[in-house]
Amino acid sequence: MTAVAVRGLRVLRSGTLVLDGLSLEVESGLVTGLLGPSGSGKTTLMRSLVGVQRVAGGTITVLGEAAGTPGLRRRVGYVTQTPSVYADLTVRENLRYFARLLGAPRARVDEALAAVGLGRLAARVVGRLSGGEQARASLATALLGAPELLVLDEPTVGLDPVLRRDLWDTFHRLAAAGTTLLVSSHVMDEAERCHRLLLMREGRLLAAGTPAELREQTGADALDAVFLRLIEARG
Repeated sequence: MTAVAVRGLRVLRSGTLVLDGLSLEVESGLVTGLLGPSGSGKTTLMRSLVGVQRVAGGTITVLGEAAGTPGLRRRVGYVTQTPSVYADLTVRENLRYFARLLGAPRARVDEALAAVGLGRLAARVVGRLSGGEQARASLATALLGAPELLVLDEPTVGLDPVLRRDLWDTFHRLAAAGTTLLVSSHVMDEAERCHRLLLMREGRLLAAGTPAELREQTGADALDAVFLRLIEARG
């Protein structure tokens, strides 16, 4: 089943064509990795999916509706690269505040804390948390509405290997419970943690498939080598 369908998407930013006729799909209930170097258009694509990016052409269907429609506000969670929580509030105060904005039941606060493993730090001021803990606090706010789709823009950037592992474990627990996740990264070793991959470069889709399918397609073992061979094949 398809959670996201993008057809012929064109986006210009400051007069520059960032996405040029991009088409792709994101399958439901999986962790899909959106990988590519910085400047490949990953963030622009994600902003388009959640309806905060003006597009010049094409269509985007998210969970059966046009991207950005009011009906998707609670069905889609979006986590940006920088923490989206207030540094001078505790973790729990942040979640209670965002829960009120979303109209989410109070019980969702404890459920979101448990999902990201921050229950023991709920009373700590966000500004005193580590980078990884702040990233998990931001993820918790996105979970308050029990979204069917989570769009995560470079959620592990700048984190140490242990924190990155912990976050990816959280992503897989969410997927196992039925959530669809689209996770962007420019770190190719994170590709191994995804069920499916979308590889982008210069605003275009190079390839899509499981890690095993992409290895077979290119004859490369390492996924960074897969990416290089796909670039070379495009000339």
